[in-house]
Amino acid sequence: MKKENSLATRFAQYGLLFALVHLAAGCSDGGTKEQAAPSGVTDAVASTAVARDTKLVVAFGDSLFAGYGLSQEQGFAPALERALGAAGTKAQVFNAGVSGDTTAAGRQRLSFVLDGLARKPDLVIVGLGGNDMLRGLPPEATRENLDAILTELGKRGIKTMLTGMLASPNMGADYAAAFNPIYPELAKKHGATLYPFFLDGVVGRRELLLPDGIHPNDRGVGVVVEHIVPKISGALAG
Repeated sequence: MKKENSLATRFAQYGLLFALVHLAAGCSDGGTKEQAAPSGVTDAVASTAVARDTKLVVAFGDSLFAGYGLSQEQGFAPALERALGAAGTKAQVFNAGVSGDTTAAGRQRLSFVLDGLARKPDLVIVGLGGNDMLRGLPPEATRENLDAILTELGKRGIKTMLTGMLASPNMGADYAAAFNPIYPELAKKHGATLYPFFLDGVVGRRELLLPDGIHPNDRGVGVVVEHIVPKISGALAG
């Protein structure tokens, strides 16, 4: 609880500006459509063979995974792949992030993404829910969708990591009380590895953010990756 409170305090630096800017940004537009598949993502996955000695990791999420506002090599997936290699884990990380995705949109496209893979992934990192929160969608719906996503991954025997999000303070205490526990509770239920807050170490640090004040720049992505790699390496080795 102390850790969560600390994160929530730092997250408060966004406040209402976080919600307003994000909702106005182009990255949110994708979430208004029920997309069957991310453009250019699954085609690359399906057409690329993965060596047997290489771990296949899928980053399945929204704009934070998609690399919004960054060049192709600066986003979370390519940065993670490089960091895993430097840490001694040979891996290919496929970017299955779609800017603007809600948990409902992610739930809809999950099977399409998985069925298009060259083989069963060694790990799927699920990072969804931020757009649900910013749109004020019911936390119960967010929980239901994430639960369904993790259930499907479990049925397929795929290891999973869940990266969490925290409710913006302007959403109110009641909303936060319903939204924030979703990630740790579902991770426990499904035996998924939990990374409590994807933007830990980046929130509120302007030098690590794009001009929108929300999404990490390339340096911010580096901080995220540095923090999360030990968890991912542990999940792959487990």
